[in-house]
Amino acid sequence: MPSISQKGIQMPESPIRKLVPYAENAKKRGVKVFHLNIGQPDIKTPQVALDAVKNNSIETLSYARSEGSEVYRTKLANYYTNHNINVTANNIVATTGGSEALLFTIGSITDPGDEIIIPEPFYANYNGFSTASGVTVVPVISKIEDNFALPKIEDFEKLITKNTKAILICNPGNPTGYLYSKEEIEKLKQIVLKHDLFLIADEVYREFAYDGLQHTSVLSLDGLAQNAIVIDSVSKRYSMCGARIGCIVSKNQEFIKTAIKFAQARLSPPTYALIASEAALETPQSYFDDVKAEYVDRRNTLVTELEKIEGVKVAKPKGAFYCVAELPVADTDDFAKWLLEDFDFNNETVMVAPASGFYSTKGEGKNQIRMAYVLNKSDLIRSVAILKEALKKYSN
Repeated sequence: MPSISQKGIQMPESPIRKLVPYAENAKKRGVKVFHLNIGQPDIKTPQVALDAVKNNSIETLSYARSEGSEVYRTKLANYYTNHNINVTANNIVATTGGSEALLFTIGSITDPGDEIIIPEPFYANYNGFSTASGVTVVPVISKIEDNFALPKIEDFEKLITKNTKAILICNPGNPTGYLYSKEEIEKLKQIVLKHDLFLIADEVYREFAYDGLQHTSVLSLDGLAQNAIVIDSVSKRYSMCGARIGCIVSKNQEFIKTAIKFAQARLSPPTYALIASEAALETPQSYFDDVKAEYVDRRNTLVTELEKIEGVKVAKPKGAFYCVAELPVADTDDFAKWLLEDFDFNNETVMVAPASGFYSTKGEGKNQIRMAYVLNKSDLIRSVAILKEALKKYSN
C-alpha cells in the first residue's frame, strides 16, 4: 500500500473544525448548537460589495492578474495610506485569502529546516502552514495572567538561532484578542533589526481595536521597510469570509517579486471575489463605527457573564472578536466533545474551540477554550448560561 508523507501525517487538525461532525450529529438529534467556535461574523456584508457582483455584466469569466489588478491594488494602497501606511500598488500582492498570503510569505522567506518564532497561543493554522513548508514553529509563551501581552524581548532573544528567519505576530490577536501597543511593536522592531529577521504581522483584524486604543501597523514604523511584511484579508473587515481574498503588503521589493512567482504558479485569485473586494473599499466609515460598537457590546457581555462563573478565568480582549477563558476542567478537548456528544440543557448546547490547538508547546492550553463573540447579545448570554450548567454537570 502506498504510504502517506511524513509531512501529511504531521499536519495538525484544526481545533476549530475538527469537532464539526459532533456538532452535526447533535443537530440531527434535535439539539440546538450555539456556535462560539469559529470567527464567522453574523454582521452583514456591505451591500456595495454584494451589488458589485450581482449587477456585473461579465460575459466571459476570465483569469484575473496573478497579483490582482493594478486598479484594485492602487485602491488598496489608498486604503493603507488612510491608515498611516504609505505604500503603492507595487508593494501589494492579492491572494486567495489571508491563508494563501501566509503560505506565499513562508514559502518566499524560508527553506525547510528554518524557524519562525511566534508568541503563543496563536492562530492554529500557523502550525499547518509551517508544517506544509517544512518550517519549525518556535513558540514563546504569553500568559493569561498578563492578558496575553507580548512576552519579554529577552524570551525572544533566547530562542533566536542561525535558522531563525522571522518573528510572526497577529495584531489584534486570534485567539486572544490582545492588541499590541506601539511600544511593544517598537521592541519587536529593535530585535528584528538587530538579528536581521523579517517581522510578519497578520493584521486582518486592524479595524477592530477597542477602548480608544489605536492599532499600530509594522509598516507604519520608520526604518523597518526591508523587514516588515503585512498579511491582510477582506474576510473579517467586511464580513466577507467566503470571498477568499487577502493580500501581502511589503516595501521589500525582492520579497514581493518572489511572492509574485508563487502567485503566478497558482494563476490568479477568483475574479468575482476581486470585484466584490474592490467595491468593498467604498464602504463608509459609519459601517465600521457601527460594527465596532456592536463588538464592544458583545465583548463586554461575554466577559461579564463568564466572570460570574466560579473557577473561570478570562482574558479581556482589546481587539478582534475572540476571548480565551480558563475553565476548571483538566482537558477542554474532552469537554468540548462532551458538550456536543453527551450534554444538552433544555435541548441546547454550545460549541467552543479547545485552546490546546492554538499552542505548539505540548501540554499548554489544556484547560483553556477560545470563544468567538460573533453571536448577538441574547445568544451570548444564553450560551454562557448553558456553559455554566455544563461545567456543573461535567465536574460531577
